[in-house]
Amino acid sequence: MNRTRSLVRRTAVVAASGAAALVLAACGGSGDDTGSAGHGGHQATDSASAASAPASQGRHNTADATFAKGMIPHHRQAVEMADLAPDRAQSAEVKKLAADIKKAQAPEIEKLSGWLASWGEAVPAEGAMDHSMHGGMEGMEGMMSAEEMTALGNASGKAFDTAFMEMMIKHHEGAVEMAKTEQADGAHTPARKMAADIIASQSAEIEQMKKLLGEN
Repeated sequence: MNRTRSLVRRTAVVAASGAAALVLAACGGSGDDTGSAGHGGHQATDSASAASAPASQGRHNTADATFAKGMIPHHRQAVEMADLAPDRAQSAEVKKLAADIKKAQAPEIEKLSGWLASWGEAVPAEGAMDHSMHGGMEGMEGMMSAEEMTALGNASGKAFDTAFMEMMIKHHEGAVEMAKTEQADGAHTPARKMAADIIASQSAEIEQMKKLLGEN
């Protein structure tokens, strides 16, 4: 009788142990599967987030790069023209206008250059404004030719004032068109804001110069 009970107990213990082992194995397998699926899900989500974060934070497109690459030499030429005014202009209004143009556009050149560098794009070289290279620049909106820049540099007094304003109106109109293209096609928010500022400020200066020339 005792022997029979002992056997029954042993059988029960073995059966219980086996059942426990099966349960643990099942739990372990389920846990591993869930863990691996869970980690895989998190990794996929994290990877997607990592990929989308830079795109949303520093989002830009080809139009933004084109805008920056074009506006840098465009602004540089405007600054070059403005630098001629202090020693050649007769009108106080023209001298102030030239100073305002330089004050506004020089910092914009720095910003545009910084954006291009951060995007891994080449910044137009300073030498791009050499007269020997103007041939490639003349096709850009409102850019002056080497001959026009030389003529402006040789003028003085009222003749300089007139030539400066006529040329700068054309120059500004080109910049406004470039800025409108950026507004329409660009994706980089700061670049689009700069474009809006250029349209507003340079359109106002165009009107001012036309009034000074007696065109309005």
